[in-house]
This record gives sequence, structure tokens and C-alpha cells, in this order.
Amino acid sequence: MIQADAPAPPPHQLVLTGVGRFALFADAATIERGPDAVRMRSLQVVEDDFTVGTTRYWGGWSWWRFDCAAGLADRLDFASVVVGGTEGPAMAEGQPAYPAAPGGDAAELLAVACGTGAPAGAVATVAEAVRIGRAALGE
Repeated sequence: MIQADAPAPPPHQLVLTGVGRFALFADAATIERGPDAVRMRSLQVVEDDFTVGTTRYWGGWSWWRFDCAAGLADRLDFASVVVGGTEGPAMAEGQPAYPAAPGGDAAELLAVACGTGAPAGAVATVAEAVRIGRAALGE
């Protein structure tokens, strides 16, 4: 019997939302709308030479939950991403939800998660987001 290949995961829709210490991308493909909250994943891209010990990193993923009506953001976890794309285990964040301050990372992510329609300028791969994010960090 021939086994079929597992279906490919859906492509990302990574949208650059801000550049500061890190370049931050919202993954619009992960938006999950519930009755009281919206969940979405974000990618944080670090500078090219970011190394811990002998391991080089591209950045990390976080799941967020947003209360669109109240303007609250809750970062749920963080999972590192090493150069090449391997994702580390997710570590729970453990802090309570907080108001998403205008101009801050959480507010920029909330705008994508709570907006309507697909954001423009999305890229479909983590490697492409890393390239764009690192270029933006270098400006």
C-alpha cells in the first residue's frame, strides 16, 4: 500500500508590524476568532549575530490572545527558532493580560488580529520574514 504524504501546513501570512529591538511579524494565517477573544501567533526576528552560547537564532514564536473590545493583549508563550528554522519547545509566559499601549508591539499585533480582511505585504515563509526583518533592523 502506498502512503500519501502528509498535507503541507498552510503557508504563513507574516506581516511586519513593527521594528524596535526586534522585528515583529503577525502571522495572519493563524488568526482564530472566538466569542470573547482572538488568538494569533507572532514571529519575533533578532539581529543576524544573535547567539546564546554557541547557538545562533532567527528569533522566536509566541501565541497571543487579544480582547479586541477591551484592547487587552496576553502573550501566552515563547518558543525560540534557531538558524535554519527549528523551533524550540514553547515556554508559558504566565503574566496576566494587559492594555495594549498605542504604538507598542502588542497594539500593533492586536490591530492585525482584530482587523478585518487580509493584511497587505505578507510573506509565506519564516526565512523570508527573517530576511526582511533583519534588513529592517539594519536601517
